[in-house]
Amino acid sequence: MRIGELSERTGTPRRLLRYYEEQRLIAAERAPNGYREYDERFVDRVLQIRGLLDAGLPTRIIRQILPCLDKPRVIHFTDATPEMLATLEGERDRMTERVACLERNRDAITAYLAEVRRLAPPGVAG
Repeated sequence: MRIGELSERTGTPRRLLRYYEEQRLIAAERAPNGYREYDERFVDRVLQIRGLLDAGLPTRIIRQILPCLDKPRVIHFTDATPEMLATLEGERDRMTERVACLERNRDAITAYLAEVRRLAPPGVAG
């Protein structure tokens, strides 16, 4: 698929896709006309990259852990330093805290909706 389709399917601006390519997070083949051509698997890959970036991981760390997200997994650890491992552990722990917070917020919204629906006159809070 061309960059425009990948952009549309992932909601990622083309400029950002080109940046991901510069950072070696994704790779495109070049068609004879010079257009970038992306494999179908990059739809999920771009979504994973965006999620990891949103979680606060830098691209240098994402580049190292992306092979772990593939099926089958291929783990490269030749350049895993104690600092990088400590960073990943910290990020993992921070993500765990964020997941717990999101779950609490989801549960609070669910309880609120249930109470509003219970107390609302029929037909008002569908």
